[in-house]
Amino acid sequence: MELDHIAVAGATLEEATAHVEDALGVSLQAGGKHEAFGTHNRLLGLKDGLYLEAIAIDPDAPRPDRTRWFDLDRFEGAPRLTNWICRVPDIEASLSVFPDGVGSPIDLARGALRWRMAVPPNGRLPFDNLFPALIQWQGDLHPARMLEDHGCRLKRLVVYHPDALRLAEQLGPLDPVVFDTGPASMQAEIETPQGVRILR
Repeated sequence: MELDHIAVAGATLEEATAHVEDALGVSLQAGGKHEAFGTHNRLLGLKDGLYLEAIAIDPDAPRPDRTRWFDLDRFEGAPRLTNWICRVPDIEASLSVFPDGVGSPIDLARGALRWRMAVPPNGRLPFDNLFPALIQWQGDLHPARMLEDHGCRLKRLVVYHPDALRLAEQLGPLDPVVFDTGPASMQAEIETPQGVRILR
């Protein structure tokens, strides 16, 4: 299991995008729409094969017949870093060793990209939505290879949770992710051309 990307949610995509751009001082690229969940995104390529997505409910999309991923149906408040996503080579095998509530694999597509992602029935992941979402890419295409290089690198992702020790034990070492005890939240330390910026 490896870190794949991080997600910043907002009540609107414009708010989520502005939150990232204001924090990091770089512009996001156009992403696309996720028809299965009625969401859309914008993207930022990060070094080391990672990327960041700003995501929100698409107001022009019909309401899906399932609960949206990343707990977006219940999202409220200011835009913020809400989720982290890890890629695995065999999503079924990974799900067999993790706790209930991580979800079931769903086949998804956006343009030429194809992937499978585990989504919980209620849209909310364990540990107050701070357990990583699991993704298995299909084929060789990956968003990080399709994005411009803005000179940004994720130095560290800090996952805070009251039960951080148990979460860390379940997941094992995951560079550059660290776990710390505290109210459920996340922050990313991102090296940019202007210096290291904190994204929450």
